[in-house]
Amino acid sequence: MSMFLRLAAVGVLMSAQIVTMHAQSPSFTPDGSFHGSSLKGWDTIGSAKWTASEGEITGTGQGLLVFGKPSQDTAVYLQFRCEGDCAGGIFLRLEKTSTGMHGFLLAFDPEPAAYNVTLDSEGREIQRTKLRNAGGQIRFAPPAPPAGTAARTFRRPELPPMPAGTAAPLEHPAHGLRKDGWNDVEVLLDADILRAFFDDGGDAVSVATEDMNSFGPSALYSSGSTIHLREIAYKDIGLKTWPKEQVGSGFKMQRINEFYYGWSAAAADFNHDGKLDIVSGPFVYFGPDYTTSREIYPAQIVNASTNYSTEDWVEHADDFTGDGWADVITTSHADGGKVGAVLYVNPKGESRRWEKYSVVAPIDSEETVLADVDGDGKSELVYTGGGYMSYAKPDPTHPTDKWIIHKVSEHGPWPAHGIGAGDINSDGRVDIVGAYGWWEQPAEKNTDVKWKYHPAPFGKWGRTSAGGSKIGVFDVNGDDLPDVVTSMQAHGWGISWFEQKRSASGEISFVPHVVMGRTEKESAGGVVFTEPHASTIADIDGDGTPDFVAGKRYWSHLDDFYDPDPYGAPVLYVYRTVRDKASPGGARFVPELINNYSGGGSDVLARDLNGDGVMDLVTSTRSGTYIFWGTKKPGKANSK
Repeated sequence: MSMFLRLAAVGVLMSAQIVTMHAQSPSFTPDGSFHGSSLKGWDTIGSAKWTASEGEITGTGQGLLVFGKPSQDTAVYLQFRCEGDCAGGIFLRLEKTSTGMHGFLLAFDPEPAAYNVTLDSEGREIQRTKLRNAGGQIRFAPPAPPAGTAARTFRRPELPPMPAGTAAPLEHPAHGLRKDGWNDVEVLLDADILRAFFDDGGDAVSVATEDMNSFGPSALYSSGSTIHLREIAYKDIGLKTWPKEQVGSGFKMQRINEFYYGWSAAAADFNHDGKLDIVSGPFVYFGPDYTTSREIYPAQIVNASTNYSTEDWVEHADDFTGDGWADVITTSHADGGKVGAVLYVNPKGESRRWEKYSVVAPIDSEETVLADVDGDGKSELVYTGGGYMSYAKPDPTHPTDKWIIHKVSEHGPWPAHGIGAGDINSDGRVDIVGAYGWWEQPAEKNTDVKWKYHPAPFGKWGRTSAGGSKIGVFDVNGDDLPDVVTSMQAHGWGISWFEQKRSASGEISFVPHVVMGRTEKESAGGVVFTEPHASTIADIDGDGTPDFVAGKRYWSHLDDFYDPDPYGAPVLYVYRTVRDKASPGGARFVPELINNYSGGGSDVLARDLNGDGVMDLVTSTRSGTYIFWGTKKPGKANSK
C-alpha cells in the first residue's frame, strides 16, 4: 500500500464537522469532509489532471485521485457534474496487486452500475466485470442464482396512477442523471453488498461484490471527460457507536420487556381491576406495576436482525365486541398486506390465550389509527387497503366476522406511511389524512359516496416511501384553525407542521414549516435523526396544547444499510408546541430528549397510566418495551 498516501490532516482540510450541502446531504455523520483548495496529501495515479478550488475538485483525462486511509466498510457522499457524457465514478477498497490494482467501481453511467475493475499500475482499465444485483433488505448477499435465472432487480415498484384529473401533490425523485447540472450520490460498501443512491433515490444500485474481506482506500475516478466533484464526505461505517444512555429530565424509564415482539403498544383495563394495563405484541402487562404478564397469543421472540414481527405492526385496544371487556386488534402489512387486522377477543378474566379472528384484509398501510369516524360513539379502524383510503368497523351483531369496510377515496397511489384522522375543516365531522392530502367527510350519511379529495404534501418521497407515521391534526398556533403535524418520511428525514389558511370564500390551504430537516441548521434545537417511523400527539407538558412525540426506528428495514443512517442512536423526542407570534406561523416546536436508546417502532402510546395527572409514554421496539413515566407537573400555558 506504499503507493497510497494517507491524507494530511491540515493539508487536505478534513474535519468531522458536517459541511452544509448545496442540494442534499449525507445520511451519515462524516468522519471527514473536503472543503479546501489544495490536493496536498492526495495520491494521483494515471495521466488525469486534478485541480481543487474552494471545495470543488475537477478531473480531466484518465486517472485516479486516491483519498482517505484504507478501510473495509466505507460510506462516501459527494455531488458531481460532468461536461458531456459522464465517464468516471468512485472506487472503493482499491487494492494493490503484483501488476497494478483492483477495486469496486461505482460508475456514473447514464444507467448507474457497479463493477469489479482491474487496473494496471498507471490506472488504465484492463478488465471490467459488472456486479450482479443483490436485492434490498439484507446485509449479506445471497448466493448467485443458477445460470439462466433472471437477475434480481432493485427499483422502487410502480404505484397506481392518481385518480383521473388529479395532479400528484408529491414529486418522485427523477430517474436518470442530470446531464446539465449537479447530481448527488451516496455509496455504502458494507460486508459484501455495495449500495448507492443517486439524487435521493432517483436511481439506486444494490449489488454483490462476492468479497467481504478486501481492504483498501477509496478514490475519485476520471476516465475521459471532465468531471467536477464537491461536498465530498466519508465515513468508516464498520465502526459503530452507542452513546451513553440518557433519560430526559422529565421522565423515569422502566423497561418491561427486553426482547422484540412487535412495534406498538396500547392500554386498557383488560382484567377489570380498575387499573390500566398495557398490551404490546403477544403480552398483556398488568398495572399498576407492569411486572406480571400473560400471553394473548403464543409468544416467540423475533430475530430483530433478519426478520419482522408478523402481526404486531400496530396494536389497538377497545371493546370491539361490545361485551364490556376490552379486546385487542393487531394490524400488519406482512405478506403483502394479507395478514391485515386480527381481532383478539378478551376471555373475560379466564386464564387462557385469546381467540383470534381475521377481520380486515388487505391492509397496505404500515400505520393504522382508531377514530370515531362516523360519530356513533365507537372507534373505527382507519387505514389504506387495496389502494383505497378506508375505515372499517365491526357488525355489532357479528363482531368477529369480517368487518364492514368503507372506501372513502378513489383508487390511487396512497403510500403505506402516514395516516391520521381529525376535523380539518371544523364542520364537526372527522376527516381522514394521508401523506398525499386529506379526504373531506360529506354531510350525507351515504357510505357509498366518495369523499372529496384535497391534495396536500403531507409527506416527501426519498429513497423509499413518502409519508411518516401517525399524523396529528390540532390547532398549533392558537388561531382556531386545525393544523397538521407529521413526520415526512418514515424511512428518511423530516418533521413539518402545516399551518392552515382559509380564503375569504373558505377555501383551505396549508403553509409548510420545517421542524426537522436534513441538517442541524434547518432543524429545531439542532436535532436531526432519520427513520422517524413512530409518532403520536398528546399534551406532554400539561399546558393544554398538544405536543408532538417522534422516535427513530432502529434497524428500520432490518440489520443493513438499506435506509439512511440505520445505526444512528435510536432517539425518542417530545417536540413541545410553543405558541409564539414572533415565530413563522405563530408557533415553534422545542425538542426535548426522552431517551436515546429506545427509539420507536410504529407508534408511541401516550396515556396517564397511573392517574397522577402527568402523561406517560410507552414505546415498543427491537430492544424491548419501555415505559417512560412522566414526572413533570402541569405548568402554565406557554402562549405569548
